[in-house]
Amino acid sequence: MTNEGNRGRPRSQQARQAILDAAAALLLERALSEVSMDAVAQRAGVSKATIYRWWPTKEALALDALYAEWNTVRPFPRDTGSLRGDLLSLLRPWARLASSRPYGRVLAALLTTAQSDPVFATEYRQRFVEPRRDQARALFQRATERGEIPAGTKIDVALDLLYGPLYHRLLHGHAPLTDRFVRDVVDMALDGILPGPA
Repeated sequence: MTNEGNRGRPRSQQARQAILDAAAALLLERALSEVSMDAVAQRAGVSKATIYRWWPTKEALALDALYAEWNTVRPFPRDTGSLRGDLLSLLRPWARLASSRPYGRVLAALLTTAQSDPVFATEYRQRFVEPRRDQARALFQRATERGEIPAGTKIDVALDLLYGPLYHRLLHGHAPLTDRFVRDVVDMALDGILPGPA
């Protein structure tokens, strides 16, 4: 006998994924201001009511669409045995993905909204910024447990030293976001983090 309670769930998840895929595609084709819920609904083959069931605003949908795109990168890298190796394993795949398409334009639009909308700013940090920082924070905690870095290391400052240059290039586009640049950022940041020779 069919379980009526489960009948709608796969279809519901398919619709949700179709909406995220449609929103991501439209955001990469045009500016956020030019993307409408009507266009997303038409591209995804769903009604606007279906979209509003999960996302109250276009900006919230854009946020989740970008997160879903970037979350295709391995969420937690393997333990390479060193903080440097762990960070490269985390940041290089993300940098390759982020630089492969015009994500900087999408991110800039979301940041603009966050600067003028305190409610969205909180949502942006909770749903987009902090999950990525938590991934890197776990690598520093692992390095502390290995005795590789001092227990009192200011991890949040270290995260800013690492992510700041990457987002700077992504947003401004003044130079490419390459594997070599990621390596240079990691090496220069670790020069100030790792303890020197006794």
